[in-house]
Amino acid sequence: MAQEFPTLTNDLLLRAARGEQTERAPVWVMRQAGRYLPEFRKTRETHEFFEICRSPTLATEITMQPIRRYAGLLDAAIIFSDILVVPQAMGMEVIMNPGPHFTDPLNTPADVEKLPREVDVEKELGYVFEALTLTRKTLAGQVPLIGFSGAPWTLMMYMIEGGGSQTRQKSKTWLFKYPEASRQLLWRITDICVQYLIGQVKAGAQLLQIFDSNAGDLSPHDFSTFALPYLKRIADEVREGLKARQLPVVPLTLFAKGASPSLAASAGYDTIGLDWTLDPRDVAKLTDGIIDGRTITLQGNLDPVVLYGGREAIEREVKRMCNMFHDARGGACKAWIANLGHGITPGVDPEDMKFFLECVHKYSAVPSS
Repeated sequence: MAQEFPTLTNDLLLRAARGEQTERAPVWVMRQAGRYLPEFRKTRETHEFFEICRSPTLATEITMQPIRRYAGLLDAAIIFSDILVVPQAMGMEVIMNPGPHFTDPLNTPADVEKLPREVDVEKELGYVFEALTLTRKTLAGQVPLIGFSGAPWTLMMYMIEGGGSQTRQKSKTWLFKYPEASRQLLWRITDICVQYLIGQVKAGAQLLQIFDSNAGDLSPHDFSTFALPYLKRIADEVREGLKARQLPVVPLTLFAKGASPSLAASAGYDTIGLDWTLDPRDVAKLTDGIIDGRTITLQGNLDPVVLYGGREAIEREVKRMCNMFHDARGGACKAWIANLGHGITPGVDPEDMKFFLECVHKYSAVPSS
């Protein structure tokens, strides 16, 4: 059963995710609790990255930093964690120095046998659940709390490449050379993601986002083969699992960066995140009505680099973005969540982030009649 938490006073994000019309677009930012904030960098001076992730108290503090700094401007908190806690739960060692590095990546399918067949998600990832519960209580109902996971393909890519990669040569070679072994590994990752996401809702998450940051590395055929079935399974089994446990069936968001929007939309999520290369007017034409005739909520999609362009550029581009989303929705502020088209980058001035949020509030508001 769900825990008791303080009453939510700002449900703008949840209403938009359900496809409702709102008075303005809710806004949050991917990686909003992170390196661009001096208070985050101060915490990192004395704490290693994954140490923060594993400490419910520290993770709560980092999650709350942008909520406090931008009081009244952000419409959601997203728990401070990392997508790579899932491979860690599967027995793989990951260090952050400064980017992610796997000390013993998977080189051939035989290496998968080194991983445990069964993972106790409650034991291995319980610290995330504790952080969610503590953060939800600390928020005191100010804004909803977002939980998240990496998508199976993106997690598999890291597990094989051993870190970031420009070409994805090793991981994509697996798909072509070892297609059955790839499917088996993706299935195992999916099992853990489903349990992990259900556990996050039990702990207090009010919306879940799946990050398939490397989806655009796959052709449409390969996305349909090695990403889409597992994304669908997550959406279906998380909803079924929540119902079976009498937990809230929270909205689900998919951010499949670079993938075909129509393919991503067919995975069955409530919200589709858009990167900055997509025009929401085109995406709306492709996606609306393809699943049960419903309107899929769109999230995005300002180019993060705009935040380096100065106040005039930020205001101009936010206004243009808002106009595009309004056009996509027939002039209404319906089924749209404002965000960047990817995560905020470390060099952004926090005051420029604040100005971005203020501009979204101003220009996404539905004009009064």
